[in-house]
Amino acid sequence: MNMNFDLADLRAFVAVAELNSFRAAADSIHLSQPALSRRVEKLELALGVRLFERTTRSVSLTAVGRDFSHKARTLLDDLENSLLSMQAVAASQLGEVVIACVPSAVYYFLPKVLRTFHEQYPRIRVRIVDDSANAALESVARGEADFGINIIGTQEPEIDFQVILKERFVVACHRDHPLAGLKQVAWAELAKYDFMTVDKSSGNRLLVDLALANSNVRPSWCFEAKHVSTLLGLVEAGLGVAVVPRLSMPQGEHATLAMVALVEPEVERNVGLLRRRGRELTPAARKLYDLIETTWPRASGQVPV
Repeated sequence: MNMNFDLADLRAFVAVAELNSFRAAADSIHLSQPALSRRVEKLELALGVRLFERTTRSVSLTAVGRDFSHKARTLLDDLENSLLSMQAVAASQLGEVVIACVPSAVYYFLPKVLRTFHEQYPRIRVRIVDDSANAALESVARGEADFGINIIGTQEPEIDFQVILKERFVVACHRDHPLAGLKQVAWAELAKYDFMTVDKSSGNRLLVDLALANSNVRPSWCFEAKHVSTLLGLVEAGLGVAVVPRLSMPQGEHATLAMVALVEPEVERNVGLLRRRGRELTPAARKLYDLIETTWPRASGQVPV
């Protein structure tokens, strides 16, 4: 079937269907009657069906035409509503943005950006889907989230992954812990203390395991959790030390948490923005995406790529 028709052809058809007259329809959409007839004939040819029964005195829809007129009207109404919605976003800054992100990448950073965003666009709502790296990637790939903040995605052909910073893993400990006063600590030293880690479903655990794959150093853990934020809660309670991404730690002085540089070996990860290739962001999502892209390295204190 040749589907070579456009919205103007649909509008011409709907006008005739509603007014039961080629002449009146032509006047209503500001076309000449011959031009209107050509558009309707083009649509009929593309669909391979007759939409109207024509006589010298009247025009009426065929059975197929009556069914198609409802569908065409719905399609045009939906398109008009979508355009009006887009205009509303542009004019009055309405909208909703869905972000899929790994909690460890945004625990202390994202609230600062969202505060700025909310001050600039108070009528745009933001929904945060905080989940594992794989789940966040899938949410963006399926179109459930507008974009994501993640540590994986470079190998996915349908995903555009823009790395915006590299960060190192650090040792998180209580401020009263013996390690808190050190400038750096080697992995081998961690074996002396109660060690806590995220479980094997975490992308952060994978990065750590890969970094230690060729090393004889592998601390035995006493507590394991799914999320870095849970580990930090255990650290604050004084239950042990944990290796976590730098971005998950608070900046500056903290009442109970301290961090120490981790060496021998160092562990790094890439953090970036991901979105589906070929899919345009909504105006609201684009505003937040751009703000995160420009603010992140400066606000996080990390090294931009």
